[in-house]
Amino acid sequence: MATGHTDPQRRERIIAATLDLIAEEGIAHVSHRKIAARAGVPLGSMTYHFSGMDQLLREAFTRFADHIVAVFDSHLAAPADRDQAREAVTDLVHALSEGSQRDLVLTQELYVLAARRPVYRELTHEWMGRSRVHLEKHFDPDTARQLDALIEGLTLHRALDNEPHDRALTLEAITRITTTGT
Repeated sequence: MATGHTDPQRRERIIAATLDLIAEEGIAHVSHRKIAARAGVPLGSMTYHFSGMDQLLREAFTRFADHIVAVFDSHLAAPADRDQAREAVTDLVHALSEGSQRDLVLTQELYVLAARRPVYRELTHEWMGRSRVHLEKHFDPDTARQLDALIEGLTLHRALDNEPHDRALTLEAITRITTTGT
């Protein structure tokens, strides 16, 4: 492994370590020292690569949002018609709710941060806009907005419920929202 400032992966390791620590300990317990130790970099690397914790958090959550948008893209890019889009959205809800606990926690940490700090609200706004791109291929903008919110809610409820609802109920909810604006 390269040392010093010539290590091209150092910045990436810092961002990845930041997201891992947030997922494991919560944003309130993340510090430069913990991130540096987790990333296996000298503490001075933190200020060399980032102007401060705020820049690091913005870049880390931007990277995370890119990851979630890629998950949306992988599920929603292919549908050819409205019925296939409904099935794809159902698959997406189940993939997100049954998938990574890390992603679920990071999403909630970002939402809490966005509720408190406008700069992170801008990030979530961009994320929502990007996630609606595929939805708007099959549904009008208002329906896509409602469907995007439904995806978030169904995902969270399924992930946290002791007895998550089944695929049929997810599809029914999606069908109801996407049929009324037709």
